[in-house]
Amino acid sequence: MELTPKRPYEGPVSDAQPSNWVDSYAPAAIRPYLKLARWDRPIGTWLLLIPCWWGIALAAPRAGSSVPDLLLMGLFAIGALVMRGAGCTFNDIVDRDIDARVARTQTRPIPSGQVTLREAWIFLLIQSFIGLLILLFLNTFTVFLGVASLLLVAVYPFMKRITYWPQVFLGLTFNWGLLMGWSAVTGGLDWTPLAVYAAAVFWTIGYDTIYAHQDKEDDALIGVGSTALKFGEHTKAWLCGFYGLTAVLLTIGGSLAGLGWGFYSILTLGLVHLAHQIVSLDTEQARVCLKIFKSNRDFGLLMLGAIIAGNMTA
Repeated sequence: MELTPKRPYEGPVSDAQPSNWVDSYAPAAIRPYLKLARWDRPIGTWLLLIPCWWGIALAAPRAGSSVPDLLLMGLFAIGALVMRGAGCTFNDIVDRDIDARVARTQTRPIPSGQVTLREAWIFLLIQSFIGLLILLFLNTFTVFLGVASLLLVAVYPFMKRITYWPQVFLGLTFNWGLLMGWSAVTGGLDWTPLAVYAAAVFWTIGYDTIYAHQDKEDDALIGVGSTALKFGEHTKAWLCGFYGLTAVLLTIGGSLAGLGWGFYSILTLGLVHLAHQIVSLDTEQARVCLKIFKSNRDFGLLMLGAIIAGNMTA
């Protein structure tokens, strides 16, 4: 008897909303590629973009304005969308064997058979080329910063194979756009964006530790590392440390930038939000972890508002 070949999985990936716009409205031919770029899960794009906007907003007074350049923010939004897609595509190429063994990631386009390895590489090159075109609109120093970020992007997917601290490398990578946002306005760097970049790195370590608790059992079986596995039942104590450092470094960054009382008022609200994340976290409930992880978009937007308010009240 001749066996019928198994059809590739075509439904929503497990960590996307069932009613997401890609599965609901996108043409079937491009749907797997949009999933590969995570357009069905926009939270990652937000978390990559928001630090870019922080950098642009922080630097606005250097250009003689209390509000960020909206055209520059729009350019970075397009760049974040494209480069987040490129980074996810590369990550899925590297992790295709691991993803096939983890329940939450088995339905991703490559392990589920929706996109071949060759097609994924071509898609990665197309996205990278678009990202390069956007980068070339910026000043020379920012172009060099953008090119330098590729080293972090290339290294990150391998870190979970050699360390329990891949979230550190994610933090360094995901927040690089903050430095680029600042330099796109000023043409250079100083201690202000570096302090806020460090704050964003600790923030990312915290929220991605929460995210990683969804996969800890599979990660342990496969033999890859994460801070979720490293911290275990002590995760909340570590989160207090990471979010505490975030608060201290944001305060230092605000002081270096000369931000006014509006910044510190909204920063206080943001820190209450982070505290609520820790209090409400249940690391044994994957849905709770995902919900809290996604709420970090709100924290990021609060801090953007804080920076703008700080500029206006300086």
